[in-house]
Order: sequence, then C-alpha cells, then structure tokens
Amino acid sequence: MNTPLQFDPTAHQLTGSAGSLPIEPTDELAHRFLMLVEGQCLAANITTLAQKYGYCRQRYYQILAAYQRGGLPALQPQKTGPKSAYRRTDQAVRQVLRYRFLDPESSPDVIAQKLRQTHFPISLRSVQRVIADYGLQKKTLRPQPPKPAALAAHSKQRKTTKAPTRRPRQPGAPSPTTPGR
Repeated sequence: MNTPLQFDPTAHQLTGSAGSLPIEPTDELAHRFLMLVEGQCLAANITTLAQKYGYCRQRYYQILAAYQRGGLPALQPQKTGPKSAYRRTDQAVRQVLRYRFLDPESSPDVIAQKLRQTHFPISLRSVQRVIADYGLQKKTLRPQPPKPAALAAHSKQRKTTKAPTRRPRQPGAPSPTTPGR
C-alpha cells in the first residue's frame, strides 16, 4: 500500500512511500511548491493546509494563481512595497530643485510646504532626500583650526604681554627693586 506524500514543516522533511527528502528551512520556493502539491494533488483541506505552511486561505490561492501563470519562478518571493518613487516624480524633483535655486536659504520644510500648496503631494523627508541626492544641502559653518604660523605669532604675542615670572631670591643677591639689574 502506497503512503501519500507528506511534508512535515517542523522537521523539514518530505516523506513518501520510498523514503524522505530533506528540504532547507530557508527555501521558500520549495515550501510554496510543496504546499501546492499537497493542496492540488492530495485533496487536503486548503484552510488547514495553508495554516500548516503559515499562510491564510486567500494567500494559498494567490500563490496557486501565480504558479499557474508563471510556473516555479513565479513562486519566488518578491520584493514588497512600492515599485517606484511615486511621490518623487520627475516633475516634483524639478520643482524642488527650482525652489532651492531660486532661494538657496529656504529650508526643506518651506519647500515641501510650497510644493503641497501647488498640488504636489510630497513629504518633508522626500524633499530632504532630493536635496541630499543632488548635493544641495546647506553646509554648516565650523570654526577652522588656526594655521601653524598664526598659532606661532599668537604664542609670541602672548609671551611678550605675559608678566615676568619671579625667580626665588638667592641669598646675597640684590633685591629686584635695586638699580643695576
């Protein structure tokens, strides 16, 4: 009697009548394919099967549709999130640059406000990114360290204006107030 194909997600083993095959725990593609094999070929309950693999019923059918459209490569996990910078369009970037060149002293907050007033839905952070991407951020002024020549002149000037140091008085030596010294 043949035992059906069975995958144990905790042991990461695919077991059948002839033996078992280990599956890497990080191999998302293999896990998705095995879920589809169990669901379509072994007539398992889709809801419990999807939960066994860590998905919901809806996600199971999304994965199945992707497999039917593109085969195994379509089961590869895709990058999530926006596919393009839909807020930082070319026109919005041009407007940020325009406002920055018209008034170099204006802050990113002011530029973002102007853009929103002209119906560009852009955030402050997006404006800051555009300014940084094009190298248009304001440079902060930091005091420069003195140059060696200026430092030497400064120390000479300090030495001449400095009060003379007192030496201990030697016995038998004339006092500093006496003439001749």
